[in-house]
Amino acid sequence: MRIESIELFHVRMPLKEPWRTAYGSDSAIETVLVRMQADGLEGWGESSPLAQPCYSPEYAGGVFAVVRDIFAPRLLGKTICSGEELQNELAIYKGNPFAKAALDTAWWDLHARSRGLPLYKALGGTNPVVRAGADFGVGDSEEQLIERVGDALSSGAPRIKLKFAPGWDLPVLRKVRSRFPEATIHIDCNSGYRLEDEGLFREIDELDLAMIEQPLRYDDIADHAALQSVLQTPICLDESINSVERTQQAIRLGACRWVNIKPGRVGGLTVALRIRALCEAAGIGCWVGGMLESALGAMHCAALATLPNFTYPADLFPTSRFYAVDLSTPEIAFSRPWEVELPEQPGVGARPDAERLKDWCVAKAVLR
Repeated sequence: MRIESIELFHVRMPLKEPWRTAYGSDSAIETVLVRMQADGLEGWGESSPLAQPCYSPEYAGGVFAVVRDIFAPRLLGKTICSGEELQNELAIYKGNPFAKAALDTAWWDLHARSRGLPLYKALGGTNPVVRAGADFGVGDSEEQLIERVGDALSSGAPRIKLKFAPGWDLPVLRKVRSRFPEATIHIDCNSGYRLEDEGLFREIDELDLAMIEQPLRYDDIADHAALQSVLQTPICLDESINSVERTQQAIRLGACRWVNIKPGRVGGLTVALRIRALCEAAGIGCWVGGMLESALGAMHCAALATLPNFTYPADLFPTSRFYAVDLSTPEIAFSRPWEVELPEQPGVGARPDAERLKDWCVAKAVLR
């Protein structure tokens, strides 16, 4: 497919309530959408690194600029026949996985549409039904959190993920575990701790968690390996896994027993497929995370979650969980409790609403 044009949209999507984690609070999600055209077809991609470089070194404004000024011009006029070819074109540029993912996901939607396949089948998935789990950020009160966790479990949530941060950590976790002793629970630390906090994690080791997600620095492998060696609870790496090479290092050092794969964080679906295969070969389980994308980005994540070795319920949420209205349509909804069923139409199965895209757009660029 010869890339004829690329349109970019930097968008700010208001949340129903702030989302609070160890690295801060977001009242809106800033994301970058890409519309890629080739051979009379179009594909849409989305990459949501957030408004500021708190989760990773990238942020939405920077992603928009680097795609507009460097990455997209590199692809224009090129014939790109595979995700690997697209990644090879961009390989000269160091890092910037969220920026690469914006283009990579758009190419995959375009590719799936050109083959007349739903995206999940183009990626190699077979079962269009994806299980989802319940996630809870840093809250206003422990009582409110326990009530919300109870509601989720009563409705059939297969697992609970709790944000874990200084000031909202072990005492809160102990109360939740005491109230729900049989529930599948894991915590997400978002790099909020250091190896010197080993004593805290040894106490957590007694609470029978499914995993401890990204306890240490966002760019660390070695300290996670040291911590994993003294814990029974599996460590899951998230922020630290941003490339195939980092995945290989984590496997070699024994830094984790789970990997959370987010297409944006690793550079797109092409890279996510390679990381999934590496983990499967090493006996490390995978699950799909999200960055509170619109329904467009969420459907890219859901398509990835249909592949083998994604065995833990994904971070997929109905639109109503975080947004009064979604930027993209159709909105995400559970087909059955805690399940998302992917559409069978060609492509990713979601598109931004034209009016909302116009209203929420911070910046736009068109390259032909």
